Amino acid sequence: MVAIVTMCFIFAMISFVTNMAAPFGNIWGNQYEWSKMAGNLMNFAAYAFMGIPAGKMLIKVGYKKTTLIALAVGFIGIVIQWISSLSFLADSAIFVYLLGAFVCGFCVCMLNTVVNPMLNILGGGGNKGNQYIQIGGTLNSLTGTLTPLLVGVLIGTVTASTKMSDVAPLLFIAMAVFALSFIIISFVNIPEPAQERNSQNFEHSAWNFRHFVLGAVAIFFYVGIEIGIPSQVNFFLADASEKGAGIALNGAAIGGAIAAVYWLLMMIGRAASSAISGKISTRTQMISVASVAIVLVLVAIFTPKTVTVNMPGYSAADGFAMFNVPLSCLFLVLCGLCTSVMWGAIFNLAVEGLGKYTEQASGIFMTLVVGGGIMPFIQNIIAQKASYMTSYWLVVAMLAYLLYYAVAGCKNVNKDIPVK
Repeated sequence: MVAIVTMCFIFAMISFVTNMAAPFGNIWGNQYEWSKMAGNLMNFAAYAFMGIPAGKMLIKVGYKKTTLIALAVGFIGIVIQWISSLSFLADSAIFVYLLGAFVCGFCVCMLNTVVNPMLNILGGGGNKGNQYIQIGGTLNSLTGTLTPLLVGVLIGTVTASTKMSDVAPLLFIAMAVFALSFIIISFVNIPEPAQERNSQNFEHSAWNFRHFVLGAVAIFFYVGIEIGIPSQVNFFLADASEKGAGIALNGAAIGGAIAAVYWLLMMIGRAASSAISGKISTRTQMISVASVAIVLVLVAIFTPKTVTVNMPGYSAADGFAMFNVPLSCLFLVLCGLCTSVMWGAIFNLAVEGLGKYTEQASGIFMTLVVGGGIMPFIQNIIAQKASYMTSYWLVVAMLAYLLYYAVAGCKNVNKDIPVK
């Protein structure tokens, strides 16, 4: 139970670090249009470099030491981001910030490599393993709900004079959380299944399993979907021009609050999935949510922005209130209920039957999480060149692949490979 609680706490920290990138993008985007998703890109680019090494770390030094190393790296990354808020850096500040985002990416990659296989192992794999991952994911989404909301409150209305120094308190909070987490986990006992497998021979690798390879591609697209949907909603609402939602007053704060609703719905969806995963198969859940998400995004694309609806938001003048926003934002935010299930489901399906190759698979899996930086970056380019809603056709294409994986790609056709 202590190990499960610890892993769930780590899941929450992952979301805290990751979800600071998009709101910060509103600050840097005012100075450099290209930088809106650059911090997010750097955060996820780190997965490409750290995923496989993190998997090897699990085997060599174990889950606990890998976690402690990750927390130390995360603290350093937050410090670097804070340094970017110092005025003496001038035009170099953006590059210091991107370096900090990159270092934080190493941290969350290692934490993800630890927490997903551990929860799956503690649950014994199968539906129970997915259930444990969804429980951890619920806390992950709770943090994801609070982070953009908190940043939105601190930023308020983004102007040309808004700087990173305006959100320095959030960075100090992050440093304190990392330091406290390091101390707590130092005293926690965590199972070390990888250490027990150290003496075993690895005749094959995770790459020999077709369903795992297709699952790794699925996670590449999934993280792009998960990050891309709320990020573009945030940018769309923060854009006061004709191209955006046209909200002239406190658009950034409202966008942050609406994006927070997406993460809140992810939390609700994961909580619901954790309650039913013992009875309803992972595959069935995946097919259902992928299908519904495709419908929701398509409806959002074809809904004119002149059709509006009231949704909860925040402004410095009015506090928490209902704000009139395009109806398409509601459909996109509702996708949070669908994407909530996907991370745990894809990981669970991809590592099913891998046995001693699980740690290696987790590292490879995390390498492909780089899609969370690449695909939203591409989506943002489409949004700038065409329109915000046009960019969601990329999301539809990625969702279509996830539906294929749930229907056919997740079947283990390599059961003859020994995994014990």
